Amino acid sequence: MIGAYIPIEYLPVLILAGIGVGFGVINLFMSWLLRPSNRYKAKLDPYECGVDPVSDAHERFSVRFYILAMLFLLFDVEAIFLYPWAVVYKTLGLYGFFEMVIFIIILVIGYAYAWRKGALEWE
Repeated sequence: MIGAYIPIEYLPVLILAGIGVGFGVINLFMSWLLRPSNRYKAKLDPYECGVDPVSDAHERFSVRFYILAMLFLLFDVEAIFLYPWAVVYKTLGLYGFFEMVIFIIILVIGYAYAWRKGALEWE
């Protein structure tokens, strides 16, 4: 045992964690030590690809962008629910199958509703 609380089997993990933390600390210190420190006004300006800004950075986005993003997240999260179901499909039997069919029907109805309302159109 390394100590009273850490078993010897964890020694490689602790060594690897120490190497990882040490590598990060050494890199940060070396970059701070070796970096050029000539500051001037143009260097502190916001990065705009060399082009002067033509409008305010806080412009409003269309609501359609947010609706499309929410629909993407909604269908993405609901698709994630299919993976655990597929793993235990054989143990669920017929009840689990019909429950997932109902779930997918609800998804299709929601998708058709969003399509009909034009939420998926980007104009």
